[in-house]
Amino acid sequence: MTASAFDKSRLPSRYTTVGPARAPHRSFLYAMGLSSEEIAQPLVGVASCWNEAAPCNISLMRQAQVVKKGVASAKGTPREFCTITVTDGIAMGHQGMKASLASRDLIADSVELTMRGHCYDAIVGLAGCDKSLPGMMMAMVRLNVPSIFIYGGSILPGSYRGRQITIQDVFEAVGQHSVGDISEDDLTEIEQAACPSAGSCGAQFTANTMATVAEAIGLALPYSCGAPAAYELRDKFCYAAGEKIIELIAKQIRPRDIVTRKSLENAAAVVSATGGSTNAALHLPAIAHECGIEFDLFDVARIFERTPYIANLKPGGKYVAKDMFEAGGIPQLMKTMLEHGYLHGDCMTVTGRTLAGNMEHVRWNADQDVIHPANTPITATGGVVGLQGNLAPDGAIVKVAGMKRLTFSGPARCFDSEEDCFRAVTNGEYEEGEVLVIRYEGPKGGPGMREMLATTAAIYGQGMGDKVALITDGRFSGATRGFCVGHVGPEAAEGGPIGLIEDGDIIEIDAVEGKLAVRLSDEDLAARREKWTARETDYASGALWKYAQTVGAARHGAVTHPGGGKEKHCYADI
Repeated sequence: MTASAFDKSRLPSRYTTVGPARAPHRSFLYAMGLSSEEIAQPLVGVASCWNEAAPCNISLMRQAQVVKKGVASAKGTPREFCTITVTDGIAMGHQGMKASLASRDLIADSVELTMRGHCYDAIVGLAGCDKSLPGMMMAMVRLNVPSIFIYGGSILPGSYRGRQITIQDVFEAVGQHSVGDISEDDLTEIEQAACPSAGSCGAQFTANTMATVAEAIGLALPYSCGAPAAYELRDKFCYAAGEKIIELIAKQIRPRDIVTRKSLENAAAVVSATGGSTNAALHLPAIAHECGIEFDLFDVARIFERTPYIANLKPGGKYVAKDMFEAGGIPQLMKTMLEHGYLHGDCMTVTGRTLAGNMEHVRWNADQDVIHPANTPITATGGVVGLQGNLAPDGAIVKVAGMKRLTFSGPARCFDSEEDCFRAVTNGEYEEGEVLVIRYEGPKGGPGMREMLATTAAIYGQGMGDKVALITDGRFSGATRGFCVGHVGPEAAEGGPIGLIEDGDIIEIDAVEGKLAVRLSDEDLAARREKWTARETDYASGALWKYAQTVGAARHGAVTHPGGGKEKHCYADI
């Protein structure tokens, strides 16, 4: 493919590179060492969520250099830029977690603004930590220029006294230490062993869940999201993505040709099949929103309900992402799902072929037990379940992968912040059989809809994981296990029922029937609502205040703008 093959009259970069009036713009490009030939080529944004905050992101800049080589080899001109990442493992368990979900939308916004301001023709986006993956994909479908997503890869598992461990084990070790089951020296040994390389958290937590989504939805090259960050094999995927993006520009295959209702259903199906993070029920509606598709928590839950759980992955199972990659990768998972009718095979992907076309030469690996055939699943229903009832009229979500107990009933013990609940758990101030309620942690009420891993891991580490339940209008980490219900809506800050319940009210959770209810009549709830007043937040300025003014309900993805359904023009068509 040569530069002359491209007609820039319909590419965004014509506004910065074509014609006498753009001489000042070209002058800036010459100042950075570009030749006239490179300026005449398509300009490809190579967007990276690189930073030194955590191992999830530390390899992204190096991988971006390989992408740029691939772009240049195919006669495109790469233009690298970075955006932020808030890394959940560092932000977890304190006020910093309020920045996490807000960062997803800021990532999408910052990529959009960089692309708009500089008129790039396509994007290859690299992301590593939880919110950066959906944030990058949201930007792609919002802009609708040819796009390829690259995952930075997962971390390698740690080893502790002959046992494979992940960051989940460290969080749970904090709970074990709090009740005296392990010593401080043991805790130190675990924390120093759990994360031995660059890469995102290694089990099917949110990062790997959304990486699996990226391949299933069609925005990433096959196999590219499974290879661990430490594997040099990643360079082949990065180089190939750089080459392929030029082909997508030539063919004008765009994200909204790829992200359709069918491909969103495929994405939800792989989340369920892998026992993935409940956060996918927030991010898939947000991605759909960017291209004007209505696809809310209940749509996601319907897919979960009919999809079997077939990948034996932590936190509910035995293996980590590295093991699944070596067993055949995400295509191995999708092959058996496609063969047994759980995926739409006619969806377009960034290869220029359909999903079924990509799967044509994938062969089943019978010498592995990470992925079960879809007709002989681990469990017949999915690893994640949607709930609804008088406590959650707008829905809620729970991960059931690996759980033996699917129903729970008990008296509420209410907390108006995560800190209050964590303090009570640490001090053993709760009883077996209770339902711990953490509220005012929703998108507006937090603000920022924090994850509750520190609290849930402490409960599990104390040996109480199957003896209590926890519900919240906030979120749970993909590493959470136990009977933990998140995304309860409407949230407390909006006057939702979760903000009206009191200590001792009996809460019923049924993950078989999909029910979340409190034993109160409509009249009881209405009477309490009459007395309820909104809780004032102490975030009265700054980014989190701004986020709280625009963010919507978790049911629809906690989005911050009207979305593709309201747009009057799309960037790709300027």
